[in-house]
This record gives sequence, structure tokens and C-alpha cells, in this order.
Amino acid sequence: MPPKLIDEPPRYSSKTNGRQPLSVRAGVLALVLSTMWAGNPVANKAGLQDAGPLRLGWLRFVLGAIVVLVYAVATRQSFKIYRGELLPLTLLGVLFTVQLGFMNVGQDYTSAGHAVVVTSTFPLWTGVFAHFFVPGDQMSRTRTFGTLIAYSGVVAVFYKSFAISNADFLVGDLLLLGSAILLGARQVLLSQLGQGIDQHKLLIAQSVFGIFTFIVASLIFESNEPFVLTTRLVVALLYTGVLIAGLGFIGQTWLLKRYLPSRVTVISLSQPVFGVLFSWWILGESVGGELYIGAILVVLGSALAQRKTKQMESSL
Repeated sequence: MPPKLIDEPPRYSSKTNGRQPLSVRAGVLALVLSTMWAGNPVANKAGLQDAGPLRLGWLRFVLGAIVVLVYAVATRQSFKIYRGELLPLTLLGVLFTVQLGFMNVGQDYTSAGHAVVVTSTFPLWTGVFAHFFVPGDQMSRTRTFGTLIAYSGVVAVFYKSFAISNADFLVGDLLLLGSAILLGARQVLLSQLGQGIDQHKLLIAQSVFGIFTFIVASLIFESNEPFVLTTRLVVALLYTGVLIAGLGFIGQTWLLKRYLPSRVTVISLSQPVFGVLFSWWILGESVGGELYIGAILVVLGSALAQRKTKQMESSL
């Protein structure tokens, strides 16, 4: 039975700003989620050995949707949808689908280590978008300077892409950078919409659009792609689907609803370090110097970009 549409306007307002800097407990949760997300590119890369990127995507979304539905039912959430919520939920679903499409396809062309470092630039984009759309979360000179330093980390990662003769790495890295930009925008959009739209509706909208789009695209473009159900694929799907697309998305959306988006994403700066270590430990990928340099510059630059200024603190 489809969700019921009613005419009552949603509570969402782009001017609502009851969000605060992270508390200690929220910071601990954000760190746990960040560590989990650092393993996401590694698990995706492992799963891509047995399934195409689009098929892997919709299988992941199905598992994530099941977790969200169980959570919504267990917490007795309402599935009523207001007419005024249709457009923002559609926009969120489209943004989510395109962003994850860029990520999955991009990871099929590059290494897990590169994927971690490039994707981890999303806090920078979150800060940029938050500057324009989230009251009390504006950029400063320090943030701008930090952004330039972090960009140099991305350039360091791209160095190998330009140096090697195979252009696949460059294509993959560019797609992942596009995914990181869209992810930054999605974090801010989730934070804004979360001020008036229930959390489970946001998550289900993402899953519905992702599942439908990826199934259709997979049938069109991956009809001849090999698909092998292996233990490695099952583990990868459980990690990316249940832990990330399910529990991870629930936790992240909860944080974005209650805290300033740039403050939530600052904890994600630990992802490059953990991610590169995971790709070396689990996949046995060689760790080149450009990854070390890129990770360090991204972390240092992003830390500067996310620092609070006295002016900002007094405005909160």
C-alpha cells in the first residue's frame, strides 16, 4: 500500500536553525561512523570483483532500505507524506542516486586507497554549501585557506593519475571527486530537510530512488557483466548495505538533524588515514607516497577549514 498523501504543509523551513556544535557523545558517534565509512570504499572495491558497480549499488540499497524500514516500524514512525514534502524528497532521491552512481562507477576504475582520499574531501564541500544555506555555519578566511591546502592534497593524489599511461585512474578519480562534491551538497540538504521532515522518510526516499534507478541501469548496461555470489561479495554487501546504507545512514542523518553539518563532517577527516590502512591491510594494495602526502594535506587543510572562529562561536 503506497504512502498516504495529505495536504497539510510540511514543517520544513530553510530558515530553521536549531542545530548546535557537536557534544562529546555526538562526537564519539561521529567518530565511530567515520571509521565505518573509511572501510566503505574498501568493501565496495572487494564487492566489485564479483558484481558490476550498478548491480552492487542496488543490492546495497535494498539491504539498507530493509534496515531503515525495521527501524521505522520498531520506533512506530508514521509513513504519511505531505504534498509539500514530495519535491524536496524527490530532489534528495535524485541527488543521492547520482552521487552514489559516480562513486560506484568511479571506484571500478581506480584503487580503494585513491577512493578513500578523494571521497574524504566531502567535508570541504559541506562547508562551502553550508556557508550559503545554513545560518550560523559560514566560511571564514581560515576556512578558505584550509580549503586551498586540502585541494593540494587532492592534486597530490591526482599526480599518479596523470603520471601513469592508463587513463582509467584519472577517470575514476574525477568521478569520485564529483561524488564528493555531491555528497557535500547532500549532507547540507539532509541537515536542512531534517528540520521538518522525519528522518526515516529522508532515508527511504534515498533508497527508493537508488534501487529503482540502479536496477534499470544495471539491466541496460550490465546484462553481460559476470555476477558471482561469493563469500567476499556477501561480506561486502553486509558491510556496505547493513552497516553503512542502513545503520550508518540512520546515525548520520540523526546527527545532521541536530548539529551543524560542517561540525558533523569535521570528524570525517579521520577517513583518509583509516581508509588507506584498510586498503593496505584487507586488499593488499600498495601504499604509494602520493597517498600519504594527499591524506596528510587533506586532513590538515580540512581541519583548518572546519575551525570555529570567535565571530562564529558568538553567533551560535
